[in-house]
Amino acid sequence: AGRDATRAFATGDFTPAGLVDDVSALSPAEMLAIRSWLSFYGDNYDPVGKLVGRFYDENGAPTEALRQAEAAIEEAVKFQAESEQRKQQFPPCNSEWSSAKGSRFWCSRQSGGVNRDWAGVPRKLYRPGSRGSHCVCVRTTGPPWGEPDSTEHSGRGDLDNPQLEEYDGCHPLAEQCVLKV
Repeated sequence: AGRDATRAFATGDFTPAGLVDDVSALSPAEMLAIRSWLSFYGDNYDPVGKLVGRFYDENGAPTEALRQAEAAIEEAVKFQAESEQRKQQFPPCNSEWSSAKGSRFWCSRQSGGVNRDWAGVPRKLYRPGSRGSHCVCVRTTGPPWGEPDSTEHSGRGDLDNPQLEEYDGCHPLAEQCVLKV
């Protein structure tokens, strides 16, 4: 009581070192956890006051730190929406690995937890600023993502996206790919 330990609700660190109010270095996912925590408490409890400290001054007015935290939460919400949109465009592949058979990647109408009316083909997706790639399912027909259906496209879906690469040894239009060990 009388102490702000916001950071601990995002990190799970309830040791004395973690029971602090500084959220400035938290990740977008951790800021979303704080947003969820604030929403829960706002929906289930009546406020009884404001704690003077990092987020409110002695008059109960918001501080610059609160404005920065709110801006970080809004950025995290925007990042989450963009991430969800990317997942709709490029759903993760299904995958399995065994020492005997190697890696198998495949696409279905539900792969990656994204229900859709197309299965797609496995491709390596490289994201700017990220190291390595991960397997995604790519639509093979119609216009590229976000473009209206017109005659000014190749009808190859997102196959021509420059962030994608085919798996070596796999047919370009196969819905599954097996990479031997």
